[in-house]
Amino acid sequence: MQIDLTIHVDAFVAAADGGSFSSAARRLGLTPAAVSKSVARLEAGLGVRLFQRTTRSLHLTEEGERLYRQVRQPWLDVAAALDESRQGAGKPAGSLKVSLAFTVGRHYIVPLLDAFLRDYPDIVPDLHFDNRQVDLVGEGFDVAIGGGVQLTEGMVARELARVRIVAVAAPAYLAQNPAPRLPADLSQHAGLLRRNLMSGRVTPWLLKNAAGEEIVASPRPVAILDDPESLGRAAACGLGIALLPMPHALPLLDSGELVRLLPDWHAEAKPLCIYYASRKQLPAKVRVFVDHIVKEAAARGYATKFW
Repeated sequence: MQIDLTIHVDAFVAAADGGSFSSAARRLGLTPAAVSKSVARLEAGLGVRLFQRTTRSLHLTEEGERLYRQVRQPWLDVAAALDESRQGAGKPAGSLKVSLAFTVGRHYIVPLLDAFLRDYPDIVPDLHFDNRQVDLVGEGFDVAIGGGVQLTEGMVARELARVRIVAVAAPAYLAQNPAPRLPADLSQHAGLLRRNLMSGRVTPWLLKNAAGEEIVASPRPVAILDDPESLGRAAACGLGIALLPMPHALPLLDSGELVRLLPDWHAEAKPLCIYYASRKQLPAKVRVFVDHIVKEAAARGYATKFW
């Protein structure tokens, strides 16, 4: 039986990466039924069952696991090389699927696109704004930009800036409460706490200074939020003191809606990075986008502003 390897192996690798036909369909721009049909034809052509299917799950069989290990990276390399050839000797072109954190994307990445689009008019950025960590490969993203993304096998991270977390409050709050002079003073203040989306735990206020001293501050909790943009807005409304990453704090500090407190003390966040899949044949559209963002972030001084 003759089979169309290009279509069917694409479907098999995408389904194995994402753990479902629905995930593969989103990545390939097909319907789940079309992906399932392609995988079934590949199985028929090879004479082996590659997946165990139930109504709720999809798991590789032993034969499927072996094939996946053997073909996944070589197949992605071949697909990338063919894609570059179709684009005309590596000409940067096509849709570029990018995952962005809300505030970072709106304030710091979107303003970098104007020059990029002038230089590469054949690339169409497809921007997805979300504060969650996406599955870069499984969900078909070319690039992700954010902080604290857990690196998985086959991912590359290029740092854009280290990020400092600072204590902030609204002028209205400070009009009724004396500003803290030391981290210990925070115990007398209303605190807006943050819940980590991945762990579900409330993030402690671990502050440090230039001398290397560290202290865990203990404000009086008045609200817990799991979104830094909402945390900043709650602080700007005068509900209490918050610890905000500098990319989120800067617009509110610049507008005067927030005031920085305890300037000698800060917490640290994971660096802001741009992430992409590691490939020997990196698509031209990904390569030029990554290079542009890294260059422009440096030119605009994000490393200094965020630290």
